[in-house]
Amino acid sequence: MTVAAVNSGGVKSADRVMAVLDLVAEAGSLTFGEIAGRLELPKSSAHALLGTMQARGYLAFDEGEKAYRLGTRIWELANAHHGIEDLRTVMKPLMDGLVGRTGETVQLAILDGIDAVYLEQSQSPHPMKLTSRAGVRLPAHASAIGKALLASLDAVEARRRLDGALLTRLTANTIGDVPTLLDELERVRRQGYSLDNEEFAIGLRCVAMPVLDAQGETVAAMSVSMPTPRYNRTVMANARKALAETVAQATERLGRWRD
Repeated sequence: MTVAAVNSGGVKSADRVMAVLDLVAEAGSLTFGEIAGRLELPKSSAHALLGTMQARGYLAFDEGEKAYRLGTRIWELANAHHGIEDLRTVMKPLMDGLVGRTGETVQLAILDGIDAVYLEQSQSPHPMKLTSRAGVRLPAHASAIGKALLASLDAVEARRRLDGALLTRLTANTIGDVPTLLDELERVRRQGYSLDNEEFAIGLRCVAMPVLDAQGETVAAMSVSMPTPRYNRTVMANARKALAETVAQATERLGRWRD
């Protein structure tokens, strides 16, 4: 395997990192010379690359064998992935049950920086409904589920993350400045839920709440989304009640899951 063999027009440095990881994973452990030779890397470039990967924990160097192997960071990333998969497995039946109670689409997301990353969705049976998919990353300020996640941060951390952020207005109702958003997050903390009144898209309403683990830490947020034609205050109040009961069940199940 050479870098040229794996480089198909992407970023060269990223290709090199991936090539090193693939090579070491396949071989188990390799010396500096073996890695540089098999990937046809200049020694100066290989030295800098392997040094960086070792410093970041993606590679470990065995002084006795003078060889590199995969580092603990790979294990950590793999376990983080399994943690997300386990979270989805625990939450999906509850989400399906919430769809049964409300007739509306239910979503699950986590916070990454100031973005909401969607993990799972249970679809409404209605023809008119929200359509999305797991893996989508969206700006947190523009949705109920994102605001619920941001509000789970303490005020100091929320301000730090949002400092200097440019908040894109997706509709005329989207919050577009940080001070207004921080005020909104404080209101969300007080009332325990967040709303999206056509802030992400015209014609879409949502309510969201944080999902807490047994220690009271936010691990995700869950939302119920409905098209505006099916929205009224009673419908939203019922959805909010059902959502509150569902996230309470989630906390109880997460306690058993962690144990």
